[in-house]
Amino acid sequence: MHMPDWMAQGQPHIWLPYAQMKTATPPLPVVRSHGSRLELADGRSLIDGVASWWTACHGYNHPHIAQAVRAQLDAMPHVMFGGLTHEPALTLARRLAALLGPGLDRVFYTDSGSVAVEVAMKMALQFWLNQGERGRDRFLSFRGGYHGDTFGTMAVCDPEEGMHSLFRGMLIEHDIASLPRSEAELAALEAHLEIHGQRLAGILVEPLVQGAGGMLLHDPEVLRRLRRLADRHGLLLIFDEIFTGFGRTGTMFAFEQAGIRPDILTLSKALTGGTLPLAATVASNRVFDAFWSDDPSHALMHGPTFMGNALACAAANASLDLFETEPRLAQARAVSAALEAGLAPCRGLDWVRDVRVLGAIGIVELDGIADREALKRRLIEAGVWVRPFGNVVYMTPALTIGEDDLASLTRAVADVLGRQRP
Repeated sequence: MHMPDWMAQGQPHIWLPYAQMKTATPPLPVVRSHGSRLELADGRSLIDGVASWWTACHGYNHPHIAQAVRAQLDAMPHVMFGGLTHEPALTLARRLAALLGPGLDRVFYTDSGSVAVEVAMKMALQFWLNQGERGRDRFLSFRGGYHGDTFGTMAVCDPEEGMHSLFRGMLIEHDIASLPRSEAELAALEAHLEIHGQRLAGILVEPLVQGAGGMLLHDPEVLRRLRRLADRHGLLLIFDEIFTGFGRTGTMFAFEQAGIRPDILTLSKALTGGTLPLAATVASNRVFDAFWSDDPSHALMHGPTFMGNALACAAANASLDLFETEPRLAQARAVSAALEAGLAPCRGLDWVRDVRVLGAIGIVELDGIADREALKRRLIEAGVWVRPFGNVVYMTPALTIGEDDLASLTRAVADVLGRQRP
C-alpha cells in the first residue's frame, strides 16, 4: 500500500479505535470523498458500503450541507451553551420535536452517541430522585445490545457477546434480559419485573435493530410489549435510535413502525448527515416536568463544552432540509430491495447462517470468520469498503447510493464470500 508522507510521519503517534496496534493492518489513507466513494492516496476508489459507520446518509460532500456549514462558519462557529444560545440550535430542537411528534418535546444536545445515552440514563435516574423516590438505580437492557463505550454505557451493553467484558468487575451491574421475542421470553421478563421492577429506573433498547452487538433484528411487536411492560411497572422507556434514526430502517425513526412512543430517545450518527459530531437526547414533557422546579438541585447537571455547537446544528438543519426536499425514504426502500436481491446468492453458501435485510441495512451472518483482516483485504481488492465484525458482514450504504455502485457493492460481497470460506 502506498503510504503518503503525512501518514508515515503521523502513524507512529496515532492510537486507532478497536485495533491491536502492534499487529493491526495500517488504515487506508483517504484523501477525498464524494457521493458513496472514498478516494485513496494511491488513486484507488472504493465504494463505501457502511457510510462511515452509517453516518453519511446523504452520501459524502452534499453541497447543501457544505454550504450551510460554510455560512455558519462565517457567522459564528461556536459559543458556549451555558447562559448563551443561538438560532441553529433552537431551530433544530423545534424541528426535531416536530419530526418526532407529540410527546417528545425537549432536546438536550451532546456531541456523541455514547454521551447521549449517558444523559438519557442520568435523566431517568434523576427523574425518580426529583420526585423523592430512591432505590430506582438500575436499568433493564438486553442481550445483543450495544449502547456505547463510556463506563455508563458499557454497563448496559451485552455483557457476554459485547466488547466490554474486560471491565465487568468495574461496571455497575444492571439487569440484562432476553428481548421478549417469544411468549416464553415475554413471560420470563414479566416475572423478572414483578420481582425487581421497583428497583429499575427504566428500560433501554435499540428499536428494531441491535446494531454493533451483532446486527440482530426484532419485530415491532417487541417494542409494543416493552411499552406495555414499562407502563404496567411505571418505568421509563428509552429508545436508542443512534443507529436506526433518520431513515435507516425505512421509516424516519424505527419506533414509528411499532406505533408507540418512548419516554426518552437518543439520536446521533446521521443527525448531521455524517459531517460533524452532534447528538441529542430528547425527552417527553413528563420527564422534563420532574426537573421543572425552584430547587436548584432538581436541575440536570450536565453540559458538554461543545453542547449545541452552531456548526453542527447548522449541518443538522441542512440534513433535515434534504429529508424534506429529496426522496430519502423512497431511496431507503429502493436500497432495501437491491440489498435483498444482491445478497440472495449468499443464502446458498454452506458457511452462511443467515441473510437479513431491514431498510437500508444488509447483513450476512457467517458461521465464523477465521481471518477478519484477510476478508477485509479481499473486499478492498474487490473495490468496496466493508468492515466485518464478529461473524457478520454488514452493509449500511448511503441512502443516496447510485444503482451501479450498489450493485457493485452487493456483487463484490457475494463474490468474495462465495469464493472461499472466510
